[in-house]
This record gives sequence, C-alpha cells and structure tokens, in this order.
Amino acid sequence: MTDIQNTDTQAPQRTPLYQSHVESDGKLVDFSGWELPIHYGSQIEEHEAVRTDAGMFDVSHMVVVDIKGSDAKAWLQKLLANDVDKLKTVGKALYSPMLNEEGGIIDDLIVYLSNSEETEYRIVSNAGTRDKDMAQFEKVAKDFDVTLTERTELAMLAVQGPNAVEKLAKIKPSWADTLAALKPFVGADLTDIEGTDWFVARTGYTGEDGVEVIMHGDDAPAFFEQLKANGIKPAGLGARDTLRMEAGMNLYGHDMDESISPYECNMGWTLALKDERDFIGRKAMVSKRKQAKDDNIAMKQVGLLMTSRGVLREGMEVTINQGTDKEQKGIITSGTFSPSLKNSIAIARVPATLADDDNVQIDLRGKGKFVDVRVLKLPFVRNGKQQFDS
Repeated sequence: MTDIQNTDTQAPQRTPLYQSHVESDGKLVDFSGWELPIHYGSQIEEHEAVRTDAGMFDVSHMVVVDIKGSDAKAWLQKLLANDVDKLKTVGKALYSPMLNEEGGIIDDLIVYLSNSEETEYRIVSNAGTRDKDMAQFEKVAKDFDVTLTERTELAMLAVQGPNAVEKLAKIKPSWADTLAALKPFVGADLTDIEGTDWFVARTGYTGEDGVEVIMHGDDAPAFFEQLKANGIKPAGLGARDTLRMEAGMNLYGHDMDESISPYECNMGWTLALKDERDFIGRKAMVSKRKQAKDDNIAMKQVGLLMTSRGVLREGMEVTINQGTDKEQKGIITSGTFSPSLKNSIAIARVPATLADDDNVQIDLRGKGKFVDVRVLKLPFVRNGKQQFDS
C-alpha cells in the first residue's frame, strides 16, 4: 500500500526489527524512508512460503493513529469516502480511500472501531504518504472534537499464508480462541492476554489468509524470533510486491495517486454514495458515478498476462487495436514476473471502452515489436488459486 520511492535526503529510519533483519541475513534497502529487507536470500522462496505455508513481513513503517473524541465518528465520515457507520461491532475494519476535493486519492487506509460508543477508532495508513495524511487529518479535525495520537512506539508484523493462523495459534496457545473467532477484516485487542498495546486483525496484503499483529516495539524482536523458530519464514518487500500484484492489490504512488479517482483504479466499491453524507470529494465522485453509468469514464483498471518471454514493467505503453482506426493507448502501472503463474503480469489503466475482442499489445523494448497480452479481470491469484481459465 505504499510507494517504494523515497526523495528524502536524510538517512532512512529503522523499525524495532532492524537488528532482527540483520541477524536473519536480510538485504536492506531504503523503502519510503525506512530501512527494510527486500529479501532474506530468495524472493521466490519467500513468495512461495506465503502462497503455500506461512511467512511474515515487517510492516512497522506503517502509520498507526488512534482517534478519540465525541466527534470521532463524524470526523471520519467527513474525511473518508467509505462510511465508518458500517462498523457495527468493536474490532471491525473498513478499507477506504481518503480523497481530495477533485476526487483524487490522497491515500488508502484501514480504520478500526475501537469502542462500542463510537468515540474511539484506529487508522493504519501508508508510510510514504505520512506527512500529507497527517496534514489532512489535522486540517479536517479543526472542525471536530477529536484528538489524534500517532503511535510511533508501535511495531507491526504481517503473518500471512494458508497455514499462518493455524501456526500462530500453536505458537501462541492463549490466542487460539481469539484467532478462531476472527473473521476477515476484524481485529481484536489482546490486552487481557498479552498486556497493553497488543492487537491482532485478520487483514493483509497478499491475497492469502493471515493476520497483522500490532505490538509495542520493545516486544517485536522476541515475537519475530518466536515466529521464525516455529517455521514462519521471514519475507521481504520483493515477495510482498509480487504477492500483492498477483492478488490485484493497488500500490499507492503507482496504481493510484492524487490524480487518479477510485473509479479509475478498481476502487469504486469503496465509495459510500447512497446517502447524503458530505465527505471530502463527494461532489466529484457523484459526477464520476454518472459518467460510469453512461460508460464514459476515461479509464479503467485491468490485469494483463503475457505468456511470451520478457517482463512487463511499470510505465510501458499499452496499445489497443494497433494500426487501426480504433487504436487507443493505456499504461502499465505495476508489472512483474509472477512466481505463481510462471509468466509476467501487470496492472494497467486502459480506456474504459476496451472490448473483449480488442487486440492488446505491448512494445516491450520500445522498438516497434509488439507482443500480444491477454486482458484479465483482477485478481490473478487468490488463496493460492489461479482466478482465470488457462
């Protein structure tokens, strides 16, 4: 959910798990101003561990903000395009874009309901957009009785894979009942079991089952070692990217940004427009929804599969009906080699008028030699299974 590019000239920050990565032979790189492992020796092995068994990712660079106040719910309803009124039980999570007035995406984030009075919530958002997120939070908060507390002392580990929850329950027997009761996109406070600051949610960024665990940074290294010793494989940013791409999940700064509306990046489902709630960007979204009904949206998001040699990369131009009077252009927003499919895949933004019988090609090397690609509905892979007919 965050941009790998960093323009800050300062030395990157380190998470509480920095030494754990060093001791696990992690190859560290600068990721959004944080020193994080891109892999621990084999990106492919780490990818496959998450698809077939269990792996873990340090996501402590993510921004955790706790919200309290009598206007907490009203503030979130103004701030977010999705509606927190959908959160009817404590621990329930909601995925939402945060828009600007023009309907562009400032960030995508997850918000949890923390108490039954709807006066406490938690937001988890992206590291690469921290400054503009916090600025937007505080700007909107001026009109509401709400207190924002950034929890910089916390760490976060994503434990993902088909066996992740089962393995975690064996490692932490006292969590077993809590984990068994957790439904997708629901979290639980573990204070009564582990003490202050422990929280687990059935969420993730891989297309597999699993959880994300938040804890105090001081507790993170021992937890990491406990998971590692019990067969949960450390995985880096490289595997995280190939997994999320196979799952058709957007990466901020690539597949979406402030110039892109939710309708253009397969996030229209996150817009709560049925009532008259006046959230930031609503007017722009109502206008774009009308365009959507009239089939006049300029662009839409699709998946691309290439079975010939080569790798699809971000920034490559997509050509539709090349050399005809129906020729149109699109752009690859994320591209990689898929370890699960053994072929190259991409997420692309293309004209909404793209039809099933259109010919779609990529000029891989920019020399006029076009290669056919197959257009697919995302995701490519979910829960370990290919999501399209071969």
